[in-house]
Amino acid sequence: MAEPLLAARGIVAGYGRGDEILKGAHLTVEDGDIVAIIGPNGAGKSTLLKTIAGLLHPAHGSITLRGEPIHHLPPREISRRGIAFVPQEQNVFAALSVRENLEMGGWVEPAATRRRIEEVFARFPMLAERRSRAARTLSGGQRQVLAMAMALMVQPMVLLLDEPSAGLSPTAAEALFATIRSINRDGIAIAMVEQNATQALEIAHRASILVDGRNTRDGAAADLAADPDIRRVFLGVAPAEI
Repeated sequence: MAEPLLAARGIVAGYGRGDEILKGAHLTVEDGDIVAIIGPNGAGKSTLLKTIAGLLHPAHGSITLRGEPIHHLPPREISRRGIAFVPQEQNVFAALSVRENLEMGGWVEPAATRRRIEEVFARFPMLAERRSRAARTLSGGQRQVLAMAMALMVQPMVLLLDEPSAGLSPTAAEALFATIRSINRDGIAIAMVEQNATQALEIAHRASILVDGRNTRDGAAADLAADPDIRRVFLGVAPAEI
């Protein structure tokens, strides 16, 4: 059987010695996937993405990209190999212009930066129109698009998104999810931690539920969204509404 695009297996990780936020978590992302990671606060969802991106090192477990181990590599090399991480907060340089932010996003391969910026502007006309404006002048949704555009500067195979819709209005969140779908249609696999579990499951192909650092359910997003227990606990839908 062929190895998945990205596979994290048996991950034990945290933020200090003996601090095990993840207690054997796993995640699989196949080519073309959108995988939603949902669960209660403190379950380890963001910790899992940070560990895959190399910002945290697992005490146990393995992470592979197309079958090659990457859990021992620094973040720069993981990014170079095709994994881009968009954190929830402080994901743009507020004082820099949109174009300067994209230049920062291309730091892994500076020789290709100019060409890739033009490709990003072609993909996101809204950013092209605001190329000289400081990032701090953008709306919340526009900043999130800029943060994703910065990640696309490394031409990733896998895009890791941590709470992309946090703090956005329903209208802005809907537009952002449409952008995420568009990026995925262009061939980029996505693993997404998202507080809005309902919308995350609507756009995802597969989903994983984390509770207390462990996976409790994995499967097709539509199947999980239709499960009465999951709808009650994670989606805020009473049985009578199902």
